[in-house]
Amino acid sequence: MAQIQQLHPVDPRSDRTGGHFESLNPTNGEVVATFPIDDATSVRAAVDRARDASEWWRAVGFSERARHLRAFKAEIARRMHELASLIHEENGKPHADAMLEITLVIDHIAWAAAHAGKILGPRPVFPGLLALNNSASVEYQPLGVIGVIGPWNYPVFTPAGSIVYALAAGNAVVFKPSEYTPAIGAWMANAWSDAVPGGRDLLSLVTGRGETGAALCRSGVDKIAFTGSARTGRSVMAACAEHLVPVLMECGGKDSLIVDDGADLDAAADAALWSGMSNGGQTCIGTERVYVTESVYDRFIGILTERAAKLRPGSDAEASWGPPTMPSQVDIIKHHVADALQRGGTAVVGGPGSAATSGVGPTIMVGVPEDATAVTDETFGPTLTVAKVRDADEAIERSNASGYGLGGAVFTSSRRRGVELARRMRSGMTSVNSVLTFAFVPGLPFGGVGESGFGRIHGPDGLREFTRAKAITAQRFELPVNLTSFSRPRKATDLLGVAMRIVHGRSG
Repeated sequence: MAQIQQLHPVDPRSDRTGGHFESLNPTNGEVVATFPIDDATSVRAAVDRARDASEWWRAVGFSERARHLRAFKAEIARRMHELASLIHEENGKPHADAMLEITLVIDHIAWAAAHAGKILGPRPVFPGLLALNNSASVEYQPLGVIGVIGPWNYPVFTPAGSIVYALAAGNAVVFKPSEYTPAIGAWMANAWSDAVPGGRDLLSLVTGRGETGAALCRSGVDKIAFTGSARTGRSVMAACAEHLVPVLMECGGKDSLIVDDGADLDAAADAALWSGMSNGGQTCIGTERVYVTESVYDRFIGILTERAAKLRPGSDAEASWGPPTMPSQVDIIKHHVADALQRGGTAVVGGPGSAATSGVGPTIMVGVPEDATAVTDETFGPTLTVAKVRDADEAIERSNASGYGLGGAVFTSSRRRGVELARRMRSGMTSVNSVLTFAFVPGLPFGGVGESGFGRIHGPDGLREFTRAKAITAQRFELPVNLTSFSRPRKATDLLGVAMRIVHGRSG
């Protein structure tokens, strides 16, 4: 415990008068570490220091930033097991799942470091006929200081999607991890300081609960990247609106998985269980709804229930997932399951008794009405609703009826058919004959629509998310007639009109 506390000591350069809070191990309730509650004064001080650091960081350029990011990547890679053990202790997920999460982060750091210069650096643009005597270019300049408010379910991978891409784009970052996983956030900030000497204020940490997050929104940052519930997201947006601070919002999902005629049912069932129940169902892009065409429904249910019966929560090495990181989520899971059953649904695996703070077991329900909360609201637990549909068209219709639109999956007999259905799914991301694969590809954008939020992390879009586009023209030679002058000849615009009719007057 003492070692973890050292990751985030009280900063002598600021007054932290907000008190302290404890981070607890969800398995046994033991204290992992104690952290200060940063108030508005200390949050603003961290942002001010970050702004000073951002000037140097911007000036060093893409190649030097890439070198430091590669050092950060190497630091994490060398200490993967150490970080995974901390994730297991503070978040509760199995060590193997924590290792997978860290592996994804390392791959994304490598991609951002390698591609930022090419994507964000100056590139020429054809100036068009009216400005043919000018060169034209566009580049993407850093915003300055980015505030990142992270979640507890994937406490490394999810915030890294904002932190790493913001750093690669030339910004400094002030990171507020979830109050349920502050030690993991402190580990990341400490690893950055170890990898980048003198770079402490480029990735700095503030800790606390909702009040600290609100203070970060009002602290003078140039953008907020938030991951959490839509309800909390609205509060974040309201605080940011006071000073017109732009926001990137990733607000969860109610993702669906469609099983079409001819799909590999073994693969589809395995994917539905992994996507819906790994990490205890605490995955924003995890499957919560499954729509299966009637010709394969009975066989699919048989395979799904047989495999689900072998899964169980726990803190031992053989457990499928750990205890719920946020104990209050258990009540939501119980409510959704009870509501579904009261409305006529049937639990073919598990049921209301499967949910406990010590661990939430698998629950699979069939015959659940589409207006039940288990179908309409994010459950964030190891539950699935499985519905029989006439065909894939009905599955798409039901899938798209949700207010959420984050990820999704389609299992079908051919890739071409799957891609066709994926394009019709109202979601920011969809995988065909697999689940969550879009998160594994660093070059793809990650984000949703509707209640799932807006803005993108990862890929070129994720890099540009933390920049402002800068357009520059430079005159190469003077034209005989200057059109942007009061001294231009009167007939100049008439001749210009004739030229426009000749060049653009045809509709074909």
